[in-house]
Amino acid sequence: MTTFVDRVELHVAAGSGGHGCASVHREKFKPLGGPDGGNGGRGGDVILTVDQSVTTLLDYHHSPHRKATSGKPGEGGNRSGKDGQDLVLPVPDGTVVLDKEGNVLADMVGHGTSYVAADGGRGGLGNAALSSARRKAPGFALLGVPGGLQDIVLELKTVADVALVGYPSAGKSSLISVLSAAKPKIADYPFTTLVPNLGVVTAGSTVYTIADVPGLIPGASQGKGLGLEFLRHVERCSVLVHVLDTATLESERDPVSDLDIIEEELKQYGGLGDRPRIVVLNKVDVPDGLDLAEMVRPELEARGYQVYEVSAVAHIGLKELSFGLAEMVGQARAAKPKEEATRIVIRPKAVDDAGFTVVQEEDGLFRVRGEKPERWVRQTDFSNDEAVGYLADRLNRLGVEDKLMKAGARSGDGVAIGPEDNAVVFDWEPTVMAGAEMLGRRGEDHRLDVPRPAAQRRRDQQAERDEAQQEFDDFEPF
Repeated sequence: MTTFVDRVELHVAAGSGGHGCASVHREKFKPLGGPDGGNGGRGGDVILTVDQSVTTLLDYHHSPHRKATSGKPGEGGNRSGKDGQDLVLPVPDGTVVLDKEGNVLADMVGHGTSYVAADGGRGGLGNAALSSARRKAPGFALLGVPGGLQDIVLELKTVADVALVGYPSAGKSSLISVLSAAKPKIADYPFTTLVPNLGVVTAGSTVYTIADVPGLIPGASQGKGLGLEFLRHVERCSVLVHVLDTATLESERDPVSDLDIIEEELKQYGGLGDRPRIVVLNKVDVPDGLDLAEMVRPELEARGYQVYEVSAVAHIGLKELSFGLAEMVGQARAAKPKEEATRIVIRPKAVDDAGFTVVQEEDGLFRVRGEKPERWVRQTDFSNDEAVGYLADRLNRLGVEDKLMKAGARSGDGVAIGPEDNAVVFDWEPTVMAGAEMLGRRGEDHRLDVPRPAAQRRRDQQAERDEAQQEFDDFEPF
């Protein structure tokens, strides 16, 4: 059964915004007391947060689909809908968030670090919020915006100061068990360690963390053994420690060749060339191991390595090693650039930036892309003529119609608002005046009427006034 997972693909969905309410206040002797529809609630976000108590991504391996709650719809009486609850997903310290193409979205280091993986949708405005001097009783409300969807990849990279690397059964687990309070599994067969182990070491006034990376073998950077799965845990370490077995029973192996092979794998993986390295010759409590350590030490020192002879079993040389590592960690920490104070960068919008684009595609279709027009389309109830007229007003005021004309659009041309997989397509008819602002009775849009001559419109209006006057004259009270 899997107990440690350091890479998962996660599918997150934020909550959708609640729909606005179209309602009219009613009470005795006030049948039409004005609009009182409330706004819809906002959908919940999906937020990743670093939690020190979490050490694996196992939960997301078993449940890769996560969704926040949606906002509630608005109600009459100016009652707004309840906001959806944010979904907070705890992740281990050192988690890297990537998209499906491998681009880094967030590097989450430090307790409490957060990243919003999916934004909750806005709640739709109710007709009370949409009323104005020209539109005193809107007969429509805006729909809630759907919540964001995202497929992300989470990769865990252990946060440690020192990484122990070496062949399987070189004694890395034994070494970390005596240097720290960690209790990894120890045995005399290869690949005992199946997950990275982390321990805390105190050497004088310096406290640092040390990681035992599962055994590497030739070809690990290409996927052989377990190395490829755990080489990413070396990336954040400041110091690399080669643990070499001086008492190996394999005749074709020796400490120098083991070092060369592991160095080649680290080189193939890439990005680790600047890490300081030391060599630990382990198992010198064995007579043959001590003899071999004394033979290879001059050659390793000639290569520029600092060499320690230790025995994890007999506790030989451990104090010197722990203080030596503490010194190197201190130097690495001092060499890191100091974090600058947070600066607020203001990037004003360009004067000619309309917030949307109009592009004519190969098939002649004009496509409008932009955060505002796309959101407005998603908020429109196309079964309501007045809502459609209100959308036309907003697009006209934003300048979409002018830009379509400049792009060469003509009456009857196809126009799409939104991405290819989720767009609203319609035949464009240029208008002289906005629709909803010139509406008469609610739900009517004069642009949908068949054009009539001015004289005919005046005669129709006079006929309506005469009919209303006649009904008033014929009224007889009880």
